[in-house]
Amino acid sequence: MRMPTEPPTLMRLLTPQFDATSVVPGLAVVALIAYLLGVRALRRRGSRWPWHRTVNFVAGIVTVLLVTATQVMGYGMVLFSIHMLQKMVLTVVSAMLLMLGAPVSLAIRALPRHGWGALSRRLLLRALRCKVARVLAHPVVTTVIFVGSLYGIYFTPTFDFLMRSWWGNVAMLLFFLGTGLLAFGGAFALGPWPHRASAPIRIAELGLPGPLHAFFAVALMMASAPVVRTFANPPAGWGIDVMTDQLAAGNIVWGFGEVPSVIAFVIVYLQWSRSEETLTKVSDRRVDVELEAYNARLRRMAQESRSG
Repeated sequence: MRMPTEPPTLMRLLTPQFDATSVVPGLAVVALIAYLLGVRALRRRGSRWPWHRTVNFVAGIVTVLLVTATQVMGYGMVLFSIHMLQKMVLTVVSAMLLMLGAPVSLAIRALPRHGWGALSRRLLLRALRCKVARVLAHPVVTTVIFVGSLYGIYFTPTFDFLMRSWWGNVAMLLFFLGTGLLAFGGAFALGPWPHRASAPIRIAELGLPGPLHAFFAVALMMASAPVVRTFANPPAGWGIDVMTDQLAAGNIVWGFGEVPSVIAFVIVYLQWSRSEETLTKVSDRRVDVELEAYNARLRRMAQESRSG
């Protein structure tokens, strides 16, 4: 992996980078191709797929590429603030957009009905229904992993160990993205999911990480020494103070932990209110039908009594 030799600028950060660390963007491109092929398969069958789902998924892939297929990868191994920006984009923004694309629902609907497609659908459904998936998708487990990884990785030697090699960094980024997909997949509950919680539980699932992220951010900003050794000595010629860089990392955690969570909270609340409105309409129609049937029965009884 080629490490940067000059201080970061916006243009340098967005410069494309393709090397051994390009595993993540490679997987992202494969996922995008598979998604678009699924959308095309549905259209050929005459089925509709919401355009906004496709837009969300494509936007999610774009955000993944922006922080993994550019010089952000290199600078993220040198500066804590750039690394934390990369981490929070993958965990929060990318994961949220990808799950709003409902890729699981698309896969189940778009896979061919015969041959390898039917086999793939059965395997996917079996994976979604297995005990391991139900445990991992439980709101308590996803919340613990989503938030606990912050403390478990950065406040222990784990982070320094992973950052010694490019593959450790790639594995960590994949883990961050995976935790976000688990968290937002359960919170949005779009299509089949191993564990479907009620709307109030899903709102609590989205609200709880906010204060815990804020506490982690405050711990970074209030620390009197570098939290992780990897970023303790930024390149001298760049004129970057290590504690200022750590302060910026804390602010990034705070900002990304709050704003996207509020957006996700609003989305789940709207889903909840719409479902309640739908249930109310169905209930009202059922009452109207029953009332009409009751009135019809009374009219028949009145007619029978008069004829008798």
